[in-house]
Amino acid sequence: MKIFINKDIKQFFLAIAAVMTGFLLLSQIMVRLLYQQFSVPLLAVSLLAAGGVLSVCFGYFYKQNQIMEAAVSKINDYLAGDTSARIDCDHEGELYRLFHSVNTLAAVLNAHAEKELRSKEFLKDTISDISHQLKTPLAALNIYNGLLQGEAEKLPAIREFAELSEQELDRIETLVQSLLKMTKLDAGSIAFEKAPENVADMIHDIALHFAYRAKQEQKEVILSGDDNIIFLCDRYWMMEAISNIVKNALDHTKEDNAVHIEWKQFMSMVQIVVKDNGSGIHPEDMHHIFKRFYRSRFSKDVQGIGLGLPLAKAIIEAHDGTIEVDSELGVGTTFVMNFLIPTKL
Repeated sequence: MKIFINKDIKQFFLAIAAVMTGFLLLSQIMVRLLYQQFSVPLLAVSLLAAGGVLSVCFGYFYKQNQIMEAAVSKINDYLAGDTSARIDCDHEGELYRLFHSVNTLAAVLNAHAEKELRSKEFLKDTISDISHQLKTPLAALNIYNGLLQGEAEKLPAIREFAELSEQELDRIETLVQSLLKMTKLDAGSIAFEKAPENVADMIHDIALHFAYRAKQEQKEVILSGDDNIIFLCDRYWMMEAISNIVKNALDHTKEDNAVHIEWKQFMSMVQIVVKDNGSGIHPEDMHHIFKRFYRSRFSKDVQGIGLGLPLAKAIIEAHDGTIEVDSELGVGTTFVMNFLIPTKL
C-alpha cells in the first residue's frame, strides 16, 4: 500500500506490532507462572486490542495519505497550467496550515505573473511606439544628407563630412534596430514562425548579403555543406543570428583573410560553423563576448556596438540551440551552433 512506502510509517507500525507482541508474550508468561496454564480469553482480548490499535493507526495514516494525495494532485494541476487550482485547507491542524501557506504562495506567484505579463505588454507597446517615432526622423536625416552630398560635389570638405554623417546615421539606425530586436526578444513579444528551411539556401543568401563588403575589403567568404539539409526555424530570425556572427568575423579579419561557413547534419542535430583566420579573441574576453555592450580593451573595432553576438545568442537559444566559441589570438575564431532535430530524438 502507498502509506507503507513511507519508511517512517513502516517503522512506526513495526514498532507497534513489536510492542503488542511483547505485551502478549509477557502477559501469557505471567499467567503461566501464576496459574500454571495459558489464558485463551486473555490471548483473544490481547489480539483484539492489538488489532484495534493497528486498525485505528492504519485508518489515521490512510486518511492523511488521501489528504496528501489530493494536495499533490492540486499542486500538479497548478504546475500544469491551472493557476486557479487550490488545496482544501478549511480544517484545523498543522497540515492545513501548510496547505494554507502553499495556497498563499500560489496566489503570490499568480500576482507576480500577472504583473510580469502587464509589464511585457507595456514594453511591447512602448517598443512599437519608439520604433514608429524613430523611423521618421532617421528617414528625414538620410534624405537631407543625400541632398547635401548632391549639392557638395565641388566642395570636397563638405562632401567628406556628409559621407561621415551618412556613416553615423547608419550606425544610429543599426543601433536602434538592434535595441528594438533585443528588447522584443526580452519582452517575449516575438512569435517565431518556424518552418522547414533549407540551410544551404539561407547560408547562400547570407553570403550574398556580405559579398560586396567582402570584395571591397579583399576578403573571402567560403561556403561548405550539403545542399539538402532541412531544419525547423524562423528563417528571418535565424538569418539575423548567423549574419551577426558572420559580420563579427568580417569585422575582425584583415585583407586576404577568409571566413568559412560550414553546415552539416548528424543523427540528432544540425550544426552550423562560422570560422575565420582573423585576429582572434583575447582570453580575458572569452567569457564576456555575449554580454550586451561589452567592448574589449584589446579590440581595435571602433564601429561595433556590442549587441550583435548577444542578439545572435538570444535567437539561437530561442530555437532550442546552443552556441560555443573557440578562439586563439592571431590564429582565428570559430563559432559552433548546434540545433536539435526534434523528429529524431
